[in-house]
Amino acid sequence: MARTSSIRLSGLLCSTALSLVTASAALAEEDEVLSLDPIVVKQRDPIGNAADRATSIYVADAEIERAAMGDLKDLFAGIASVSVGGGIPIAQKIFVNGVDMLNLAVQVDGVSQNNRTFHHVSANAFDPGLMKSVRVDPGVAPADAGPRALAGRVVMETIDAEDIIEDGETFGGQSRLSYSSNGNTAQGSLTLAGRSGGFEILGYAKRSTGDNFEDGDGVEVTGSGANLTAGLLKFAYEGDEGDRIELSLQEVQDNEIRNFQPNFGASSRGFAPYYTKRRIASLRYESGNETGLWDPSATLGFSEINVDRPSDPFGDSTATSSNTYSLTLQNDFHLSDSNTITAGVDYQVRESTVNATWTNGTTGEESKNLGIFAQARLEPTDRLSLSGGLRYDWQDFTGQDFAQSGTAFTGSTSGASGNLSVVYDLTASLSLRAGYSNVFGGYDLEDNFLFYQTWDYSNLQSSRARNIVVGADWQRGNWTLGGELFKTSIDNVRGVSGSSVVTNDFESKGFNIAATYGWDSGFARFTMNNSDVSFNGGPAESFFLVDSGTPIGKVLAFEVQQEIPTMNLLVGGSVEAALSNDNNVYESYTQEQPGYGVLNLFAEYSPPSLGNLTIRAAIDNVFDKTYADRATYGTEYTSDTITAFNEPGRNISVVATLKF
Repeated sequence: MARTSSIRLSGLLCSTALSLVTASAALAEEDEVLSLDPIVVKQRDPIGNAADRATSIYVADAEIERAAMGDLKDLFAGIASVSVGGGIPIAQKIFVNGVDMLNLAVQVDGVSQNNRTFHHVSANAFDPGLMKSVRVDPGVAPADAGPRALAGRVVMETIDAEDIIEDGETFGGQSRLSYSSNGNTAQGSLTLAGRSGGFEILGYAKRSTGDNFEDGDGVEVTGSGANLTAGLLKFAYEGDEGDRIELSLQEVQDNEIRNFQPNFGASSRGFAPYYTKRRIASLRYESGNETGLWDPSATLGFSEINVDRPSDPFGDSTATSSNTYSLTLQNDFHLSDSNTITAGVDYQVRESTVNATWTNGTTGEESKNLGIFAQARLEPTDRLSLSGGLRYDWQDFTGQDFAQSGTAFTGSTSGASGNLSVVYDLTASLSLRAGYSNVFGGYDLEDNFLFYQTWDYSNLQSSRARNIVVGADWQRGNWTLGGELFKTSIDNVRGVSGSSVVTNDFESKGFNIAATYGWDSGFARFTMNNSDVSFNGGPAESFFLVDSGTPIGKVLAFEVQQEIPTMNLLVGGSVEAALSNDNNVYESYTQEQPGYGVLNLFAEYSPPSLGNLTIRAAIDNVFDKTYADRATYGTEYTSDTITAFNEPGRNISVVATLKF
């Protein structure tokens, strides 16, 4: 059978891949088609049936495989409520129901991430090729999600040795080679894994290079060339009783000449080199005991993103660092097979610093957060599921000392957070769900590229969010239908005005609908999101919404795949679309956000004589549409104000995946 992926390859690299697989074709077994159905992934989640998971978004296996040689936009392409714009990895920002990911708790291999960095560069430089599973908990997040889960959380887990090695084997590997015509982008990745006597080791490396791509009008999009390197090294030991200790180290680098503002199109400000690097280190222990009152786990982690601009058209140099040190200790109390209480403590130190031509040495901000939490997940009856939790956080904050005078602002704050989720099965096919959370956010760190002067912190206030979601799901036969209403309100979102720290209020509300239909040899899925955002009680343009959210309006996504077993073929396609959107901002320099619709097609073939090889050919943006993704900054501005960063025009790609 075929196996889905969504990656890209050239004729030159394809011939190289074919040479490699010919020698080792007999070593691999036939793969199964990966499903677009997120329910399959949810069933693997040990607490997937908990009430607080009812609104969770699970990225399907097929979507993760498809994005392995792509980017975050590819990873979330089939999920309308998760929008990714920006055109290139270092500019791609994630928005969940219109809310900036800065306001979500983000965890990779259990390690909390510091999402705060330069507002023209993303902190979301994650390589999809590393991912084993991805889940988004929009809006209402549980108490064990960690601090600052104001509008939910995103959870990513990287691949393990067992994902690469076949059952009964001690060694395995996977290589991918790809090429994309638009930008002449060539990529290659290699994963090797081994295990023996409970010990595991895995190594992964990826390289991507290419030129600037062209938009649908054939115009070169400056600053869009690929120059990315990624790596993962993971060690683990699992005992006979299931206890597991794991050390994971990963790094992603993107070093290239970009537009002076990398998330904008070409401008008179010219170009500058951008060196960006994300590093994550995770040390985890998990008990193998899934029953009883003693099931402890511990995670010690470090995450950092560096954004350096060593020189620019104005002769300045800037080096920044945003990092987090974190520790989480918790225990799962298994009251029964379906009733648990998770309780624990977590501690985080977050830092945002800059060393630039225009500062007196290194300056920045720091926060230290201690939290205690408990989350109960209960099933009182066969039809009713409840999940509720409480946490309390204490935070110490230190402001920047721009003048290096030793008199930096310091402050402390604390607050409680609570959440409750309910799912009730009205019939065997229909379930109703609702959730609410009230979340303490504390003091947020500022964009380190903005540490350009001494600030007045007297107006700094602790942020707080309220989330509510009400929905229903229906499943019968091959059909699954679902819908929900949501609202997220965040008070005291931090901002800056001149030399003063200011606070603002942000809100996003709207609805999501989804429909899926599966059959023996295929699957189809449709999702739609409508998000309306407001700022200080009224409509706002992207400039004011930075760090809070973005005007989304109505976006849609459709995916379909069909297996043809007699031909060892898998075919399919997707549509991503956005309706034109007037966000009610009436200024001479703003316009209605233009709508668009983009068609992507693919065919994937597994040669019968080479069962370990999969070749995929794809045509993205079939009709060569010129557009900027709705989540890209500034699509409501006229072209003489800001040039939005357009997505690639038509792109023909091929990818070869070899397992051995």
